[in-house]
Amino acid sequence: MTSNYAPPVARMREWIGLGVMCIATLFIAADSFVLMLALPHIAAGLNADGIDQLWIADIYGFVLGSLLITMGGLGDRVGRRRLLLVGAACFGIASLVSAYAGSPAALIAARALLGLASAAMVTSILGLIRTMFQQPKQMGVAFGMWASSYTIGAVVGLMVGGVLLADYWWGSAFLINVVAALIVLALGPLTLPKQRGESTGKPDWISSLLSLAAILPAVWGVKEASRDGWQLLPIAAILLGVLFGVAFIRRQRSLATPLLDLSLFRNPKFTTPLLALFVQALLTGAVLLFVMLDFQLVEGLTPLQAGLALAPGLVLSSLCAPVVGALARRIRPAYLIAGGETLVITGLVLVILAGSFSSPVMFITGFALWSAGGSPLLAVGMTLMVGSAPPEKAGVASSMPQVSAELGNSIGVAVIGSVGVALYNARMTDSLPPQVPSDVAAAASQSIANAAQSAAGLPPDLAQIVLDHARSAFTGSLQLITGFTALVLVGVLTMIVVKLRQVRPLGSEEPPDGRQPSQKVAVADENTVNQ
Repeated sequence: MTSNYAPPVARMREWIGLGVMCIATLFIAADSFVLMLALPHIAAGLNADGIDQLWIADIYGFVLGSLLITMGGLGDRVGRRRLLLVGAACFGIASLVSAYAGSPAALIAARALLGLASAAMVTSILGLIRTMFQQPKQMGVAFGMWASSYTIGAVVGLMVGGVLLADYWWGSAFLINVVAALIVLALGPLTLPKQRGESTGKPDWISSLLSLAAILPAVWGVKEASRDGWQLLPIAAILLGVLFGVAFIRRQRSLATPLLDLSLFRNPKFTTPLLALFVQALLTGAVLLFVMLDFQLVEGLTPLQAGLALAPGLVLSSLCAPVVGALARRIRPAYLIAGGETLVITGLVLVILAGSFSSPVMFITGFALWSAGGSPLLAVGMTLMVGSAPPEKAGVASSMPQVSAELGNSIGVAVIGSVGVALYNARMTDSLPPQVPSDVAAAASQSIANAAQSAAGLPPDLAQIVLDHARSAFTGSLQLITGFTALVLVGVLTMIVVKLRQVRPLGSEEPPDGRQPSQKVAVADENTVNQ
């Protein structure tokens, strides 16, 4: 039924509030890149062994991915602004503890708190955008600006982290997060609305625990399998996560007010971009890992140089995101996202060609196109997903893309990464000349990093032969998994066009939930809502 309801127009206060939330998002993204650069310094400063380093790197993602659904539901119940401010305070405290951590265990605990804080902040931010910008046109622009803050954060993390680590101790790189937390705590109460949805009942802690039990072992199992192969313990953890996931779904079907409304998945505007995000994260995450290894082990770049080689693509992506928001008002989402996926595929083809020509410039250009092309799926897809949910469920709906991306990236690194390693091993086996010692040949066949280490003790001519074979084998495996990724994304592109071709440009449809003005969840007056 056609409604005469016109969503309210966002004013200056809402746009300033969006800026505050983008600052928070920027530093959440920057933190991951800071850790990537700081990890060697942390290992030396804290005497962290290999296991400690893996936990320092992974605990953040474990906790973040496991708590997103729980935090989304909690924000819908207790208030998204309140949860965002609590998350910002925890984020600042955890960053301060990280900076001055005196042992690996203390840093691991601080990183776990950072994951919890980030889960609270991310879901609150996305839920607030959904309710602060109810006009579809403005919502598209807002999500575009939010998406660009992620890529700007990656650049900030690489640049600022590199500068600080060059002149100061490793903990200094985490102190910039404290400044960001203080900004959010100071400006958030002035610019963000006191608002919550209609889910005012008691939190469903059983569902929250089931979601945690489903995601945490599954993510852990996949990550362990990516490092040590498909052994019994990782497989058991994944199966345990699946069992808890089934229990979680069954419970949601039996509840009148579930933590996760499964009816969302019947809406193609929700499920299609969600599936596309999952597949793209699954495939391109592994390719990016191989590209970073290629920069350092084949092209000979330092870790900082390899990170900076990605900066042009990240900058281009940040510039494209707001433009995508404007284009979404004129172009149907199916065709805008499909056009972006075409750019992603083109970038992947350039990566394949770069391996043949050993051209870092072609690699950088390919990644730039790939990054820019991903903007429509992230910005427009997020708008469709969160906009298709009623405002009172915006927090939970906004958590699902993050869960999808986290699981997709973890599974992709494990599965696609393992395939890439197997291809490398197959190319190296029996390809080295007989004068290469058998122990060196066996080590070199395991990974290109092992090839570089094992070749160091050989005569220069023989070492060069081993390295040439390893680089050729690695480049070949990179090209194969990149080609496979491009082919699958052609299928994703087709799915998007078929499933979303009837969806009109953002702003030309009725309110996403189709409700009358009297049913709308309004921003509550500060004197009537106790947060």
